[in-house]
Amino acid sequence: MVATRRRVARDFQAPPLTHADVEALSARYDEPEWLREARLAAWDLYESLPMPTTQDEAWRRTDYRHINWESAGVLPQANAGRFEDIPAASRQPLLGEQQGGLLAFVDDQPVHYEVNEALTRQGVIFTDLRTAAREHPDLVRRHLMTHAVTPGSGKFAALNAALWTHGVFLYVPRGKAVELPAHSIFYTTRPGASLGHLLVVLEEGAQIDYLHENLSPTLDADGSYIGAIELLVGDAANLRFVNLQDWGHHVYEFSHQRARVGNGGQLDWVTGQMGGRLIKAFMEIELDGKGSWGRMSGLYFPDGKQFMDLDTQQNHNAEHTTSDLLFKGVIKDEARSVWQGMIKALPGAQKTDGFQANRNMLLGDKARADSIPGLEIEADDVRCTHAAAIGQIEEEVLFYLTSRGIPRKEAEKLVIDGFFVPVLDRIPFENVRDRMMDYVERKLMGQDDPAQA
Repeated sequence: MVATRRRVARDFQAPPLTHADVEALSARYDEPEWLREARLAAWDLYESLPMPTTQDEAWRRTDYRHINWESAGVLPQANAGRFEDIPAASRQPLLGEQQGGLLAFVDDQPVHYEVNEALTRQGVIFTDLRTAAREHPDLVRRHLMTHAVTPGSGKFAALNAALWTHGVFLYVPRGKAVELPAHSIFYTTRPGASLGHLLVVLEEGAQIDYLHENLSPTLDADGSYIGAIELLVGDAANLRFVNLQDWGHHVYEFSHQRARVGNGGQLDWVTGQMGGRLIKAFMEIELDGKGSWGRMSGLYFPDGKQFMDLDTQQNHNAEHTTSDLLFKGVIKDEARSVWQGMIKALPGAQKTDGFQANRNMLLGDKARADSIPGLEIEADDVRCTHAAAIGQIEEEVLFYLTSRGIPRKEAEKLVIDGFFVPVLDRIPFENVRDRMMDYVERKLMGQDDPAQA
């Protein structure tokens, strides 16, 4: 008889956070009682929910059991981070020499804050979320995790609600069209758990452009980012939102991102995914108002052994609504991507026009992309379609370019640049588009961590 060793699978463990951590965090910052109570209620909900597993449909392809929660699940102590720690390219103004507002955090602590007087005169509020909760309690209490991302959105959403460590509040009053953009940065230099939150509220007829960045170098121990983004776009309001992440390859991200758009409102949302060890992001657009419009564009470029699972929802909840989604990915080495997309049209959402497309380019025989589009239609007067494609980079095109004296790596870059252009052109900031192209080049050349450059 030959003895064999049976491999025992690790369980889906929860981070070692406690009720006492919630109490201590709220007490440390002397938060108002309503916020403390909201945190504790969210913690109770968090404890009642099971950790997601690969038995859950939304998580079926995402196995995060290899995360080291002993490192990634601990709230690090505050340290003396500096604005200068953030890569110089990210600190530059978005429009020439002008900056509408810039709010930067290093290791969950605010290190830089500036707001142009032009925004202040228009009544725009752009500040860190904790300050906003003290100085604008009615606004924050009314909108924070009540309409978009709620504690009940999932296990990690409840954890964010209970223990968000830092955040941004952007509020644009009714009828104000803001010309200068807002910009925020979360930069992390240490392992541990980081829980960031964005709350954006545009009242009726308001308008602004907003860029947010998540960045870190790669460290020698696991870290986690458990985040939430809430975008509330009022009637006839217009928001252009760009969300870029270039985490180091030690970071596991679990995030819930959700937008609600009112009557005649418009949301143009671009996401760029470059870094991280494992990314699980839920991104949803709720078209709540008649005539509302939402566009979601994404580009991603995992390499090495990175894993990215991007789950998108386009929910048509009213008549005469339009959604358009384009996600494009390049997958290199042994990396893997998963895109799961769904268009839903509720009963009564007549004249819905929904489209989604996902296109993937593989660099190497071990790269893998899964593309899973879906439609759930409960109205009878709609136009909803989807498209998906996965394939290797075209050798004929590369042969054509190399036969004209272009080195192969340069030829690959030209092809990939052209592949990403339809998404990049939707980013309203030229220097950000240039940075994204620099990221692509570094990925292609095997030069990790542009966040360290």
